[in-house]
Amino acid sequence: MPNDPLSYNSTIKCPECRHSQTETMPTDACQWFYECDGCQALLRPKPGDCCVFCSYGTVPCPPIQSSQGCCEAQSSRG
Repeated sequence: MPNDPLSYNSTIKCPECRHSQTETMPTDACQWFYECDGCQALLRPKPGDCCVFCSYGTVPCPPIQSSQGCCEAQSSRG
């Protein structure tokens, strides 16, 4: 991925305990749940966001970065 402008790592910050953890984002699926290592809170996307990275991360998910739209919109096409 030398010429790939997308970021694949994002730091998620828990809204409950403020614990931060850097994670590698999936490129082929949205991550709808994330368990905080600090307080074990189960994070879910905020309304209007496609995944926990878009809601709580420092970098949005790869589909949003590449302007492909969120995973939810892609899966509803048919």
